[in-house]
Amino acid sequence: MIRLYHAPATRSLRILWLLEELGVPYEVAPVDFTPPTRPFAQRTPVGKVPVLEDGELTMFESGAIVEYVLERYGRGRLAPPPGTLERGVFLQWLHFAEATVMPPFGDLVRHMVFLPEAERISAILPDARMRAAAALGVVERALGGKDYLLGAEFSAADIMMAYGLLSARSFGVLTDEYPNLKRYLARLESRPAFQRAAQI
Repeated sequence: MIRLYHAPATRSLRILWLLEELGVPYEVAPVDFTPPTRPFAQRTPVGKVPVLEDGELTMFESGAIVEYVLERYGRGRLAPPPGTLERGVFLQWLHFAEATVMPPFGDLVRHMVFLPEAERISAILPDARMRAAAALGVVERALGGKDYLLGAEFSAADIMMAYGLLSARSFGVLTDEYPNLKRYLARLESRPAFQRAAQI
């Protein structure tokens, strides 16, 4: 059975949600999240959250875990078939969610929450907010007239994107300037699998 090292309000929410959507059995290894004063500081097999164990496999990085779970357990669900044009769009958004949307929020949380006050660099914050707004604007425009990133169909790319939008909301960046994003996030949060995952 899959074992997932999970700390609330971290990227492990993505994996819990995906497993709930797919109905894949799993067990949770709770982790008391440690503000990362040094790299790989979490009490997991590799010092990060999330970590997934599946038999002899131990892996980290939420996007990689999402792709692995889809390939091994998805049976064609929550992702377009490999080799299709739709798969290319799916992969674009799946990786945009972590590679482009999330880095500004990493800067914000580091210099507003994690670092001791004397080590925080306030000059970083306006740039981080600008980069966050630019990334959110891309997704806002892409969602025009669509329920989900791929159109009418919910996919694992939406699971990846939702965590960034939750971060944006928590830092006050998800404002009324993004009506499509706000409706989209509400739609995602209404899914029963999300609600189950968010309670763990």
